Parts: sequence; C-alpha cells; structure tokens
Amino acid sequence: MKVHVKIWIEDDEGECVMGDGRLELLKAVMETGSLKEAADKLGMSYRYAWGKIQKMEKRLGMRVMERQKGGKEGGGRSDLTEEMSAFIESYEKMKSDMDNICIREFIKIKPSCFRKI
Repeated sequence: MKVHVKIWIEDDEGECVMGDGRLELLKAVMETGSLKEAADKLGMSYRYAWGKIQKMEKRLGMRVMERQKGGKEGGGRSDLTEEMSAFIESYEKMKSDMDNICIREFIKIKPSCFRKI
C-alpha cells in the first residue's frame, strides 16, 4: 500500500496557477527549448500549451518564458525565466516535503488500521 498526495497552487480567485500538468509542460519546455516541441511531446496542441502559459503569466503576474522568434531559418527558442525556474524549484521542494510528511504519517497509522485476516 502507498499513500499519494496531490498538490496545486491557486490564485485568490481559485484558478490554478501550478499543478502537475503545468509542471510537466514547463519541464518539457526546459528539455526541448521549444514550446511547440514540448506540446508535441506531451500530445497537446501548441495553442492549448500557449494558453496555459498565458494564464500562468497572468495569474502569477510575471513572465514564465523568454521567447526568441526563429523565422524561416529556425533558431527560435523558449526558455524559462529565472523567476520561473526558482518558482519551480520551490514548488518541487514543497511537493517532496509534503510527500515525505504524508509517508511518515501513513507509516504511523498503517499498523493500527490493518489486520491480517
């Protein structure tokens, strides 16, 4: 048996700012250097991915990505801003800390909850 915890961050209006899906998208952007390639990798449309980024920027009040247009010869690139990279690092640490707390608490209750039949 395992315990699972899902954590996300909402703005004051209850709109999601960061969760597993957005984190996955941002990590794919970091890996590929391209929002288009990140969207393709995750099986979503570019338009959908771009909408997620725009909503994040609006809700956070900061730029999430720095974009460089490529033109016909290519060379375009998307990179996360330093602020977003720091935000992701803090979010992942919070997730890890919460997972560890929940695992420790689950271990405490597990023996008392289950009896062998």
